[in-house]
Amino acid sequence: MKKYSLLFFLFFGIIASNTAQLNSKKQGRVEVINDLLTQKITIKIGKKVFTNFCYPDSLEKPFLYPIFASNNLAITRGFPLNPRANEPIDHPHHIGLWFNYESVNGLDFWNNSYAIDDDKKKNYGWIRTQKILYAKSGKEAKISYKANWTNQQKDVLLEEITDLHFSYFGNIRVIERITKLIAKEDVSFNDVKDGMLGLRVAHELELPVSVTKKYTNANGIVTQVKANKDSTVTGNYLTSEGKQGDAAWGTRGSWCMLYGKLGEDSVSIVMIDHPLNPGYPTYWHARNYGLFAANPLGQKVFSNGKTELNFTLTKDQSVIFRYKIIIATGNSRLSNLDIGKIACDFSSVK
Repeated sequence: MKKYSLLFFLFFGIIASNTAQLNSKKQGRVEVINDLLTQKITIKIGKKVFTNFCYPDSLEKPFLYPIFASNNLAITRGFPLNPRANEPIDHPHHIGLWFNYESVNGLDFWNNSYAIDDDKKKNYGWIRTQKILYAKSGKEAKISYKANWTNQQKDVLLEEITDLHFSYFGNIRVIERITKLIAKEDVSFNDVKDGMLGLRVAHELELPVSVTKKYTNANGIVTQVKANKDSTVTGNYLTSEGKQGDAAWGTRGSWCMLYGKLGEDSVSIVMIDHPLNPGYPTYWHARNYGLFAANPLGQKVFSNGKTELNFTLTKDQSVIFRYKIIIATGNSRLSNLDIGKIACDFSSVK
């Protein structure tokens, strides 16, 4: 009896500790430093870099890169901007945390990168940041920017206005993204698998893969992803519906967590969908090789043809997508109870 009582108190002691941290007020100030010359905004917590918002004209989209957990280790893959030893070099368009889509009026925004041949670039879209609307430090730092989704001739399909919020409490880091897309002409998001909010994680947070696999995108381009056999790979997925590991891919849920070991710590990365988003609850395009993505608009491939969503906007019509990303470190992963509380609070935000 004493043994079970001890285990009971130890278990609920951990839950209580995590919950107390979640309930605590946001601590301290988050600084933002906008470097117009390099087209990069640095977000810092204390003296440590949390992440950078990168919006150079030379790259095909804006993104957050790298992203650090509270233990100062990067949760993002280094390649292609800063390759690290032993990490895979597939999918060069997977950089940090980004937002785009594979088929917008037939243009592929998702797969565009330096690896696309010049004679094929006409089939790909570009997201060009036009203006930083504001960059404010505070207990919740805020960045707002305006961007255009264009073809190679710079004709605008969509105007994007995105707000990024950054905060922290204890060992938990928070990113909130609110993106408004405004159609500058009639726009169709064809139902495809590659979209929409994407994160490419560090090698250690991939899921163990025992065989080399090939993946084909909507343009018929095949990418080979090699098996990862080293012992540093420790990742696992868990969704709000209880799907784990590879079984999380192609399933729906209000949230999905990727967790594993990074250094000496257990790291949890949680993406939370919002009830007002189109296609809620989203499908999780969560690959074992380290692509962690929410795709609410690609349903046919995930449902084996049972459902299909070809989302459209008429000229001047708009749509808003809201997401929250949690990055936590500790002795164990975030509990379902903790995540549920965060998701519930987030869902009440209009």
